[in-house]
Amino acid sequence: MSQLNIFRKFALLTGAFFLYTSTFGQSMLELLPGSKELVYDEKEGAHKLLGGANFIYQRNTMYSDSAYFYDKTKILKAYGNVHIQKDGTVNLFCDSLQYDGNTGKSKMWGHVRAIDTDYKLTTDSMDYDTRAEQGVYRRGGKIENLLNAEVLTSRVGYFYPKAKNFFFRGDVKYKSPTVTMTTDTLQYKYSEKRCYFFGPTNVTSEDAIIYCEKGWYNTETEEGKLMENATINQGSKFIEGDTILYDPASKISQGYCNVYYIDTTDKIGFKGDYALLNDSMNYSLVTGNAMAIKYQPKDTIYMRADVLFNENDSLGDRILTKGYHNVKIFGNNLQSVADSMVFVKENEYLELFKDPIVWSKNGELKGDSLRIYMNDSTIHRIEVHRRATVVMEVDSGLYYNQIGGNDITAYFKDNEIYQAIAVGNAQTIFYPTDEEKTDTLVTIKRLGMNRLYSSELKVYLDSGEVTGVTYFQQPDGVFYPMDKIKLEESKIANFALKFALRPKSVDDLYE
Repeated sequence: MSQLNIFRKFALLTGAFFLYTSTFGQSMLELLPGSKELVYDEKEGAHKLLGGANFIYQRNTMYSDSAYFYDKTKILKAYGNVHIQKDGTVNLFCDSLQYDGNTGKSKMWGHVRAIDTDYKLTTDSMDYDTRAEQGVYRRGGKIENLLNAEVLTSRVGYFYPKAKNFFFRGDVKYKSPTVTMTTDTLQYKYSEKRCYFFGPTNVTSEDAIIYCEKGWYNTETEEGKLMENATINQGSKFIEGDTILYDPASKISQGYCNVYYIDTTDKIGFKGDYALLNDSMNYSLVTGNAMAIKYQPKDTIYMRADVLFNENDSLGDRILTKGYHNVKIFGNNLQSVADSMVFVKENEYLELFKDPIVWSKNGELKGDSLRIYMNDSTIHRIEVHRRATVVMEVDSGLYYNQIGGNDITAYFKDNEIYQAIAVGNAQTIFYPTDEEKTDTLVTIKRLGMNRLYSSELKVYLDSGEVTGVTYFQQPDGVFYPMDKIKLEESKIANFALKFALRPKSVDDLYE
């Protein structure tokens, strides 16, 4: 049984105690066998049942050690071992009772207990107004399920049986074998099958630890809407947001505004304006300023896109992440822009599509698509496919060493290119240097410009400077002294400079 069915039962229980009626036939006591002594006190204007009182008043069967009935005021007072019974299934016990037959209001004191076949309510004192159809306890109450270990306690409780609307306030605590909940104020609307809570609320179940400061829970569908600093902690998975829709039955969670989701096992987090986690279909997505954050010991990488999509395996572990449109990436060792991306977890590679650009130190790599192999923010190699170029800035942008081809594979050491292989219409343009040494100074001098064309080239580099070239077929090569460089020969095919697009910080990802 849902933990909140306790409130529905409580409605039936309390609503049956007193039924107010203005008909004359219901305004007098109907004595039952077992009443020992009936006297009339003219001074007090009261009928007194002494030595045991058994009677029916306004459709309720009552028992007590003694009872006083004031026929003029229609006030009934019962003392000692008070027991009220309705339909043989609902029983109320207390030490003393006062009931006003005119107003329909009653007060019960001392060891108040209400019991039916399933539940038991215990409190110190309780008021009930049949006209307003409102009951209330103000000095603490406890509701227990007699069939299992469900218990709800609160300092104050209001209940409206006819409207099926209930309020519990002050140190509200619920506990069952599978769920515990604490909150400050709780409202239950039976017609909507919803429980609303206000103020800091903690819910702990077998599968999740939930916190919010406002929200509701549907007792039939088990859906919940968590608001204001809402969080759900499910072991290695954690989600927070301004609003979270939670549906454990369908294994779907949705977050709205300032959403943050992380899998601590995978060490990757996601931020955005909206998130959908569908564990039944093994996927999740984030939109609206969406960002993936890959936490690594040496360098955290931030990946932004209009939409981020995760595909998971049957165990809920992430297999790959896709980013759609306006992809931007920032890390200390790597920055990039592209239209879309795919990160494959198993093979540890990031693939970029549609005019992608990657920057690492002083190098800029471009092509129709790129595949980056990296581990813990350390780049191992980058494969550039179709219209591939590598441009390395030297002398603070005065010159650019360049490599071009149909495809290029660039190899990295310490996140810097040390070797590049260009295949198909391979080209390289670079500016060799020489050192001029004096007793106190070493001066680097550009000797000129080398241009080499071949079907395939292997270029060796150090800090962006070309240290050697290996060609596999006779190349078309030429060397130009610095004062003889031809402008039309100084750029490889598809040459373009995009350093202005390079993200400088995480904030640049949102511009």
